[in-house]
Amino acid sequence: MAGNTLGRVFTVTSFGESHGPAIGCVVDGCPPGLALSTEDIQRDLDRRKPGTSRHVTQRQESDRVEILSGVFEGKTTGTPIALMIRNEDQRSRDYGNLIDTFRPGHADYTYWQKYGIRDHRGGGRSSARETAVRVAAAAIARKWLQETQGVVIRGYLSQLGPIDAPFQSWETVDTNPFFSANADVVKQLESFMDELRKAGDSVGAKITTVAEHVPVGWGAPVYAKLDADLAGAMMSINAVKAVEIGAGFASVMQRGSEHGDELTPEGFVTNHAGGILGGISTGQNVVVTIAVKPTSSIRVPRRSIDKAGNAVSVETNGRHDPCVGIRATPIAEAMMALVLMDHALLHRAQNADVKTATPKIAGSL
Repeated sequence: MAGNTLGRVFTVTSFGESHGPAIGCVVDGCPPGLALSTEDIQRDLDRRKPGTSRHVTQRQESDRVEILSGVFEGKTTGTPIALMIRNEDQRSRDYGNLIDTFRPGHADYTYWQKYGIRDHRGGGRSSARETAVRVAAAAIARKWLQETQGVVIRGYLSQLGPIDAPFQSWETVDTNPFFSANADVVKQLESFMDELRKAGDSVGAKITTVAEHVPVGWGAPVYAKLDADLAGAMMSINAVKAVEIGAGFASVMQRGSEHGDELTPEGFVTNHAGGILGGISTGQNVVVTIAVKPTSSIRVPRRSIDKAGNAVSVETNGRHDPCVGIRATPIAEAMMALVLMDHALLHRAQNADVKTATPKIAGSL
C-alpha cells in the first residue's frame, strides 16, 4: 500500500491497524543531538488518548510509546527513529456485523472497492487509531522546532456542532476535555454532548491551530507552498472535510482593501493571510482551521448495501467518539508540527545563507 509516508526531509512512515497487535512509525531525517526520551513523547500522547472523559470513546489504551532505535544515551543519532505503541483494548466482536456491510460515511466501501480485502475491525488502517503515531512523531518535531527556532504550536476547539467557542485564553485549553479556549462554554458543551450520546448520534467540530514565532521565509512559491502542504497534511487526518488558512472562506466576503495585510515598520497590521503569502511564511502566526465531520459509527439505523449489493440497514454498536473532533486538537497540532519541521529543514538546506538588507518586521500589531 502506497501513501504511508509524509514529508521530504523529515519523513514519517506509519504502520499498523486499529485491532492489530501494535501501531507505530519510523521517523527519518531528525537532526542528531536532540535530547529525546519517551517522556517527551508521552506528554502529547496522553492528551490525545481515548477514555479520558465520558464524552469520548471508552476504549482503554495507555498509549505507552516505545523508542526502538535512533536514540543513544538520551540523544537522537540522526538515524531512523522507530516508535511503537501496543494496542491493549481491542473488542473486535463489536464489528462482527460489518464483515459484509458498509457504514455510510465511512471508508468501508471505498477501501473494499480499492483493495478487495478489508480489516473490518475498527476500520483497520482507516481507523483514527493511526493518528496516535503521528502525535508521537510530531512530539519530536515540536521539541526541535521550539528548542532551535522558538516555534510554539498550540490548538483549540473553536466550534462543536452548533456551539461556537471563540478564543479567550490558552490557559483554558488543557483544563477541560474539549480543548476549548473558552471557559464560558464548557458546561454548554458538556450538556450538548450528554444529550447527543443518549441519542446515539454524532456531530462535527472545528479546530483552530496556531504556530507562533515561525520565521519569515519557510515554504516555496510553486509546488512546495507551505499552505498547500499544511492543507494536505490536515486533510490527511481522518474525518477532516475542509481546511482554512487565515481568513479562509471569510475572505470571499472581504474586499482587497480589507483582506490584504498592510505592512508598517512596526509590523503587519492584520493577519488575514494566516501567516503565509505566496506559499512562504511571513513571520506572523501561522493559523490553520479544520472542519471535522460527524463520526460515521453511530447507533442510529441507516441504509446501506452488503458485498452482494443487497439493501441492508446498518447500526454500529461498540465504543465510538460521538464527536471525533473532541480529540482532534492534538492531532491537528501534530500535523502542523510535522509540516513545519519538514519546511524548516528544507529552508536550512537551500536558503540558510540568504541575507537581505530589509529588516524583518514583527508579526501583527
